[in-house]
Amino acid sequence: MSICTAPVYKLDKLSNLFFELTAKNCNQRCSSCYINFPSSKNVKDFLPVEKIKEALADTKENDLDCIYLTGGEPMTHPDFNTILRLCLKRCNVCICTNSSFLNEKKIRFLKKVEDEGGEYSTHNQIFFRLSLAHFDELESDKVKYRGHYRQTISALKTLCRYNFASVLSIQNFYGLSEIILKESFAKIFEQNGINNTDLQINVSYPVKTEENMINKSQKTDCMFGRTLTKNGVYSCPFLSNDYRGRMGSSFKDFSTSVTAETDFCSACSANNNWIFTIG
Repeated sequence: MSICTAPVYKLDKLSNLFFELTAKNCNQRCSSCYINFPSSKNVKDFLPVEKIKEALADTKENDLDCIYLTGGEPMTHPDFNTILRLCLKRCNVCICTNSSFLNEKKIRFLKKVEDEGGEYSTHNQIFFRLSLAHFDELESDKVKYRGHYRQTISALKTLCRYNFASVLSIQNFYGLSEIILKESFAKIFEQNGINNTDLQINVSYPVKTEENMINKSQKTDCMFGRTLTKNGVYSCPFLSNDYRGRMGSSFKDFSTSVTAETDFCSACSANNNWIFTIG
């Protein structure tokens, strides 16, 4: 009888910070979401701005590539604009959103916020990470929510007009080949004039096989980043507020290694690439 030993991933370099602006507040309910949302949509569990300021101060010696604003839906945070400006002073910022807030008025405002960065020594940029599950509208909406596909394509078109770069993450719920996905989305991008969006194809999660638990991925989010929540520092967004991913109370003193023992860790191993990190 073989014994499956979960791999241990060590932090290679703290290049990315993930700020979970809210764990349970979201204006939508995607059927495939890895977060177990309560029935109420009015959970007030927002990450305090002071904790973000502390994290930025505690990591001032780290050469960060990007700060990711995650959730829940990060744009429901009442101090979202303040947080975005704080983070832009440090490095590039990626907003991980369900796209429902990205109408033309909001995107135009975000472009003005990005342009404010011209006063800093380096002009940091805002990126966006959106998601779909299929190139077919009905199939994708089954996994997300009704109207999500059109909302996302519309947001990508508007972001393109304002010269924002985006990543469209495909949760490969249907197990389609990468060739089919890439070719199909290339046609959709061409039809809609979307020319500044990269495609990131991920396995559907969670997934657990003995092979994935044994084989060690060469590139995972926990090897280059840590996640800050109201409850402390965690290895990645998947394991935020999960005791198995807890790394410490703050960035003054946190663990640099994590045992990949969860089903979500299996998804990362199967994917053999970043799931949340862009680039």
